[in-house]
This record gives sequence, structure tokens and C-alpha cells, in this order.
Amino acid sequence: MSTPSTRVEVLLVLALLSCSPGIVWSNTLCQQTNDQVRPHSVSITEFGAVGDGVTLNTKAFQNAIFYLNSFADKGGAKLFVPAGRWLTGSFDLISHLTLWLDKDAVILGSTNPEDWPVVDPLPSYGRGRELPGRRHKSLVYGRNLTDVIITGNNGTIDGQGSIWWSMFRNNTLDYTRPHLIELINSTGVLISNLTLLNSPFWTVHPVYCSHVTVQKVAIFAPLDSPNTDGIDPDSSDNVCIEDCYISTGDDLIAIKSGWDEYGIAYSRPCTNIVIHRLVGKTQTSAGIAIGSEMSGGVSEVHVEDVQFYDSNTAIRIKTSPGRGGYVRNIYVSNVTLTNVDIAIRFTGLYGEHPDDAYDPNALPVIEKITIKDVVGENIKTAGLIEGIEGDNFVNVCLSNIVLNVSSNYPWNCSYVKGYSDLVLPEACEPLKERIFPEHCSDCYYMSNQIQSSKSQNRAGQRNFR
Repeated sequence: MSTPSTRVEVLLVLALLSCSPGIVWSNTLCQQTNDQVRPHSVSITEFGAVGDGVTLNTKAFQNAIFYLNSFADKGGAKLFVPAGRWLTGSFDLISHLTLWLDKDAVILGSTNPEDWPVVDPLPSYGRGRELPGRRHKSLVYGRNLTDVIITGNNGTIDGQGSIWWSMFRNNTLDYTRPHLIELINSTGVLISNLTLLNSPFWTVHPVYCSHVTVQKVAIFAPLDSPNTDGIDPDSSDNVCIEDCYISTGDDLIAIKSGWDEYGIAYSRPCTNIVIHRLVGKTQTSAGIAIGSEMSGGVSEVHVEDVQFYDSNTAIRIKTSPGRGGYVRNIYVSNVTLTNVDIAIRFTGLYGEHPDDAYDPNALPVIEKITIKDVVGENIKTAGLIEGIEGDNFVNVCLSNIVLNVSSNYPWNCSYVKGYSDLVLPEACEPLKERIFPEHCSDCYYMSNQIQSSKSQNRAGQRNFR
């Protein structure tokens, strides 16, 4: 026989379900890929490449891609990389190209920094992320491209980043370290069926891009390697990341949009970001992070069906006075955690500024953050949610969260306002007010327009008649 308290919880769950819309738009977005057959194909060996792991093949990659550019207006072309270990420095992609890595094919980044040219900083950062001035070009690089595919039969791209990590630790870098893959101002990008190893810096960095899909990619770097983020969508829109495994030395996914006054001036947000079925671990950072560089704004982020284990933090928002911008309309659901230090963490005083010209009065707007359907075992702290004095983070909504927490003080919250239902351990005081029935509309993706939802259902039924 059910107790009165049990019946109340069942009714509350039913009520919360009525807050939720019936259609998840992210499913359709993630199905938009451009995996297509190219009418022209060449092998890297046709251009003199030697896959012995010793011979430098930069010229072979550059010459092959230069040749394939003649097919860009004829349906595009494929550059085939067969089994072998293909050492190379940085090379540029072109539009309407498929870079295909066969099984047992490994593209190796050169361990000579001179094989990674130096390029201008991104305008939304104003300088290199680590050092003032310019930065090294990524191993696989492209800008102003359309219809680019990097894929294969689970081939590998290995940045051999240890030399770069050593220079960082020894303070001997002359310029900011390179990414493994960076695409700038490009559209129609597919990265799939690959293993990516040992990036010198961030691993996959689409910046100022539209319609980017990353699917079935495994990313590895040592857990103590510095700043080896997995996938960092940056001032980009319509990005789908799904069915990936990531284990690195920093954030597994970090959503960004520019740094302080430079990001504010460039003003390109990161929006419509979908993350599905991600598994991974990071001992130093977060599974899903937003920021800390978010000055152009971040919005409409949907994260669903993710698992993090043996990690420092699961979900994190990082910002600071001086960032400006906003983080809003964030939806995270179906999260499974095991052996995680902090389940949910918001940091309002992250610091790190590009120079002294930032405006300390440029305060970020953090609002409408929904986190629901989370379970966790062996969690140290449920939430460390720290806003900014005079700039509260608002409409933070937590629903159906059950965490097995070891700390006697599971929540620590300041300068935040929001709502919660069915949260164990019980949420901190600023989040204790219930979502249902008054605050569904205050919580992103939990609308209380029940009548509107019914109307949509009736319209859908008419469409099937």
C-alpha cells in the first residue's frame, strides 16, 4: 500500500511530465549529415607519401589536396590514406573534400614545431589563448570551406602532443599550442568514425562554423595532459555531437564564444548545440562545460543521454566579470554519473582575461538552465553553484536528480535563484522553491502551456489522417 508521501511524489512526476513538450527538436538536427560519395578519388601514395612513421609527408598531403581542388566543382573528391604511419606537418583542407583514413591508417603530427606554421589569432580572442600574439596552425586545418568530411574506417590522427605539453610545462612556448583539427568559418562539416589521439591543445575546434556533425569519434589524451579538450564548438551554430567517447586532460566538451572584449566586439554566439550519447572521463575538468570564454553568448544547448565516470565534474558553467555575453536556454537530461567529485558546478569568478583592457563591469547573464533526470553513485558534492554578487544566476531548475553523496554539505550555493523538484539530497535554499505548478514557464524546456501542447497533439493527429 502506498504512503501519502509516495502518492504525492507520483503526482509530482506526472505534473512535471505535463510541463515537458512532446517533441525533442534535437533528434532531427542530429540526422542532418552530409556523408556522400565523391566521384573522384586518389591515394596519398600517388603523391610520394611513405607510411613508415619517419618520412615527412607534408608536401605529399599539400600536393594531393592541391590536385584534388580541380574537382571541387565536379562533385568533389576523396583523398584516401591507406594503412601505415603517415608523418606530416600542418596541411590545409579544401571544399568538397573527403579525407578518408582506412583501418590501421595513422596520420602522425610532426614533433618539430617548425612543421606547424604560425597564423594570426582569432578575432574573437584578440590574441593566442595561451600567449599574446599569434598561434600555431592545427595539424588538419581549413577556413572558408563548404562540404568537408573527415572520416574513414576508424583510422587514427595522432598529434603526438607530448613535446608541446613539455614546452607548456617548462614555459618554453613561443606561441599558443596548435589544435589537432580546426575549421574556421566553414559550413557542412562532418567528422566521423575516427580515433583522435594526443592533441597538443584542444582536439576538435570548429570556430565560426555552421552545420557541423561529429559522430562516432573516440578521443584520447593522458588524463594529466594540459588543456587537451575533446570537442570545443566555438561561436558556431547547428552543431551535433553524438555517439562519442572522450577521455582527456581537460573538458570533454567545452562550448565557447569568444573572450572578454574581443568576444563582445565580434559578437558571434554559439547556438543550437546538440550533444547525444556521450561517454567519458576527465580527472581535472568537466564532462560538459560552457565557457569560460562565452562573451559572444551561448544558447539553445541540448544535452541528452550522457555518462561520466571517474571525473572531477559532470556539468559546469564557467564565467567571470569582464566576460559579458550570456548563457541561456540550456537543457541537460538523462545523465548517469559514477565516481564524480562534483555533479553540477557553476563558477562566476573564473578569472583569466586576455589583457587589462577588459571591462570589469561587463557582467554575464546566466539564466534558464534546466538539469533533470540525473542519477549518480559515489558523488562527493552534489552542487557547487556560485554566481556573481550583484549579478545573480537566475531560473536555474533542477528536476528528478538522485545522487549518492558522501559530503555532509552536499550543496553550496550563492548568488543564484531557481527552483527544484524531486532532488536528493535536497537542493540548497536558493533553489528549494518548487517548479510545479507556478514556475514551469520560468524553466527552459519545461513549459506549463498544457493546452498549447494538447493543441499541437491534435494538429499532429490531423496531419496523419
